[in-house]
Amino acid sequence: MCIRDRYQTIVIGGGPSGLMATVAASDVSDSVLLIEKKKGLGRKLKISGGGRCNVTNKLPYAEIIKNIPGNGKFLYSPFSVFDNESIINFFESRGVKLKEEDHGRMFPVSNKAQDVVDVLINQLKLNQVNIIEETPVVSIEFDHNFKVKTQKGEFESKSLIIATGGTSVPQTGSTGDGYKFAESLGHTITDLFPTEVPITSSEHFIKSKQLKGLSLKNVELSVLKKNGKKRISHQMDMIFTHFGISGPAALRCSQFVYKEQKNQKKKEISMQLDVLPELNHDQLTQKVKSLLAGEPDRYLKNSLRGLIEERYLLFMLEQSKISDETTAHHLSNQQLHEFITNLKSFTFTVNGTLSIDKAFVTGGGISLKEIQPKTMMSKQVPGLFLCGEVLDIHGYTGGYNITSALVTGRVAGINAGAFKDIETK
Repeated sequence: MCIRDRYQTIVIGGGPSGLMATVAASDVSDSVLLIEKKKGLGRKLKISGGGRCNVTNKLPYAEIIKNIPGNGKFLYSPFSVFDNESIINFFESRGVKLKEEDHGRMFPVSNKAQDVVDVLINQLKLNQVNIIEETPVVSIEFDHNFKVKTQKGEFESKSLIIATGGTSVPQTGSTGDGYKFAESLGHTITDLFPTEVPITSSEHFIKSKQLKGLSLKNVELSVLKKNGKKRISHQMDMIFTHFGISGPAALRCSQFVYKEQKNQKKKEISMQLDVLPELNHDQLTQKVKSLLAGEPDRYLKNSLRGLIEERYLLFMLEQSKISDETTAHHLSNQQLHEFITNLKSFTFTVNGTLSIDKAFVTGGGISLKEIQPKTMMSKQVPGLFLCGEVLDIHGYTGGYNITSALVTGRVAGINAGAFKDIETK
């Protein structure tokens, strides 16, 4: 296929949003070029969802938006053009059947992310898109048209789509190039920070690895504000690690650790853990009392076995200053109260998260105030479109970030493919 110098649309970045944007642009124009700096397209899609690709989420709009705490409301407008149901239809109509799992998560029936990637790539071939791989973009200039300089030459276009991703999972090529390009064209980049990332702590029980590898099911983990009230809570599984905490509940809390550090202007932030969220304080007190009542002379650690994971039970007894050899008979009301309180609201300090290159998702990005939500076109530069993780939008894992990438990509592509420069309108 011949690579020309001039195009209607150039797309930079061959990830989820870039691929969808290229498909959409090439549906309305036969003059589209996709530039990808690495070898292979859709690398982040291939590894998403543990290699199964959580392609979208079937929940209603309001629920999806709730699960995109980083500016999710911006998506209401693009959703009116292309939404989660449109994504499902897009893949199913092209032969990839999807299935719904817990919390509305949609996966290919085959459990193969490659099938999702193949649909997009096959569509590019059908639409006869020009594709250049292993070609980093060096710079972009705008003077009526866009001039995109690469290591393999210079290309010109009427419209340009930046779909370069964030800075998380850098091995897939997401190294923040798009921020630099957008800035050079007059856009503002908000603070970048890691989200969906494990949390670090220097608490003694973390440093001593006392709880390392301990997994807790269906607990409530909260990030606390300066006044001790909960900023956010997530009821999911978690795990203690050699550096802090991880697992779904911790990943979801991670962006709020960063935000509280900024709010409180300090590094050490408090978190709270309730390991039995289904029971309130009184109900749990009654449950513990009934477990102890039948065996007043047995060691507590034996009477309470099965209440929670054994390692955590011993840790809680220790935190409540109750000896290993205490029996129910010798347990004071004060000790019982402290033990129950610790089970329900064990408070500990954390000091940040792992770095952004260890994160699943990048928080922050190109300011949304500078983008038209209906078209994804820049308010600063006519013909410039922006989509995917390069934008200041971030959600939880569960198909929400990919939904945002595919939706904004589709809308950007449709409008970039049809864009006519100001003079010829």
